[in-house]
Amino acid sequence: MEQALVEARLGLAEGGIPIGSVLVLDGEIIGRGHNRRVQKGSAVLHAEMDCLENAGRLCAADYRRATLYSPLSPCDMCSGAILLYGIPRVIVGENRTFQGPEEYLRQRGVQLEILDDAECRALMEAFINAHPELWNEDIGT
Repeated sequence: MEQALVEARLGLAEGGIPIGSVLVLDGEIIGRGHNRRVQKGSAVLHAEMDCLENAGRLCAADYRRATLYSPLSPCDMCSGAILLYGIPRVIVGENRTFQGPEEYLRQRGVQLEILDDAECRALMEAFINAHPELWNEDIGT
């Protein structure tokens, strides 16, 4: 999770939304990314999507052994990517500032672990308070 937070802080330093993500396979980070919607003028570059893109093409068996880390509960789009690639385990820093379709992921067999991490929550709360319009745009409200 610490490396996902490193990515989140990098996104914030770039003027973006402070959400990061890392993909781990066999104990090694094979992909990392952060929300780049603002920086790239993108509609889809959430942290998890950037992370998967940066991991490159993997075979299906690799995805099925991987773990995705994100400081924040994945949204519908990112949850769809998790399901599409069969990623079996997702570690979430916190889900108080935003909760994606966690129950749906669980129903589809994804092991979801919520850390309820104070640092993850404080980072998001500070950003949401400072930039509510950007946050609402990012989550589609």
